[in-house]
Amino acid sequence: QVQLVESGGGTVQPGGSLRLSCAASGFTLNYKIVGWFRQAPGQEREGVSCISPGGTFTYYADSVKGRFIISRDNANNTVYLRMNSLKPEDTAVYYCATGARCSGHVVDSVSYWGKGTPVTISS
Repeated sequence: QVQLVESGGGTVQPGGSLRLSCAASGFTLNYKIVGWFRQAPGQEREGVSCISPGGTFTYYADSVKGRFIISRDNANNTVYLRMNSLKPEDTAVYYCATGARCSGHVVDSVSYWGKGTPVTISS
């Protein structure tokens, strides 16, 4: 069964850190564009970051640039999102996705979505 599974979400205080993981099963991520999206309550889903198949190129939304780091471990078929200096406005459900290309920080022509992992930033 082809699927993407996110993990690593949770509740942290402002200024804290989390590392999200996106693991693939049933297919390999090695040659695929992978990215992260998020959807806050009452808002539309937005792109957060995108990474090229080899990991050479990474892209970030302005709102997370300098705080989030996307990376990948192709040997373990996993992509990560390290989130530092978290703010209350980062609260959202975070989704990973594969697609055709990075259009800046947004994965274009998504082929697979994960089901999401919730992140809450609260004191």
